[in-house]
Amino acid sequence: SKISLATPRRNILRLHKDGLIIKKPTVVHSRARVALRNEAKRKGRHTGIGKRRGTANARLPFKVLWMRRIRVLRRLLKKMRDAKKIDKHMYHNLYLLSKGNQFKNKRVLVEAIHKLKADRVKEKALAEQAEARKARARAKTARKAAKDAAQSSSD
Repeated sequence: SKISLATPRRNILRLHKDGLIIKKPTVVHSRARVALRNEAKRKGRHTGIGKRRGTANARLPFKVLWMRRIRVLRRLLKKMRDAKKIDKHMYHNLYLLSKGNQFKNKRVLVEAIHKLKADRVKEKALAEQAEARKARARAKTARKAAKDAAQSSSD
């Protein structure tokens, strides 16, 4: 009865001090189970086909995957160009090829770069050999011409 009549703040405080009125504890809404489940999900549990509601594209958009990949490839190309491992022409060609979805990942791009560089070295060696062959032929014809001229002058 005393409690029902206690409307002013002072009266309620006095009753609280006397121990007639007590504050109810706040209801705990624990996130321990959620944390435990998230920890399991991080390990790959609870993510099977039966647990999926969105499409693959909704869960991890293709565009995000593309952006990640193209950024990795472009970063590698820039780094190699700055380190003078590839020249600007090769850089530009590879840049356009990577934009055109030619390289699945960084490893494939690195392999392509090595192959291009090896082809270039081989081409250069072949050109040098051809030039040496031409020089030898020129020298041979010059010698023959000199020999012929010497023979004709002695006759």
